[in-house]
Amino acid sequence: MAKLNFELADRFFSSYIKGSVGYKSRDAKRREKNTVRGSQPFDKGRDVVTAAKSLDELVDQFRWNTRLDQAALFANWEGVVGIDSAAASGPEELINGILTVRCRSTAWATQLRLLQPKILDKLIELHPKLQVTDIRFIGPTAPSWKKGPRSVPGRGPRDTYG
Repeated sequence: MAKLNFELADRFFSSYIKGSVGYKSRDAKRREKNTVRGSQPFDKGRDVVTAAKSLDELVDQFRWNTRLDQAALFANWEGVVGIDSAAASGPEELINGILTVRCRSTAWATQLRLLQPKILDKLIELHPKLQVTDIRFIGPTAPSWKKGPRSVPGRGPRDTYG
C-alpha cells in the first residue's frame, strides 16, 4: 500500500513537472536558447572572419601600430646601418621622434655621427610611419665607483688612476 502511494505520488510529481515547467533535455534547452537569440551557424551576418583581419582590428583597437613599427625598426637595425655598424650599435629608445642609439665605443659613436644624415634618410625611407626627426648616438656608460669592494664613504681617494 505504501509502495502504491509512492508510485502514485511519483507519477503525479513527474506529470506536474512536465506540465508546468516543461521537462526538457539539456540539448533541447540549448537549441531553444539559440533560436531565441537568433543565432544559427550559417545565418546572415555570420560571415567567416580571417585571422589576419581580426588581428589587424585588434592592433588598431589598442593602438599598437607605433609599438609594432618601433619593434620592427629595432629588429631590422642591421638593414638600416649595415652589418658591421649594427654589431657595434643598437637602438635603445624612440621618444618624440628622437632615436637614441647606444654604441660599443665612443669611436663608433663618432663614426655614426658622421653618417647621421645618410642613416636618417634611410630610416625615413624604410620606416616612414615612425617619423624619426633626429638620431642621438651615445657611447658606453662609464663604470660606477660608488659601490663595490674598493669604495669608501665620503669623497674617497681622488688619485684613482695613479
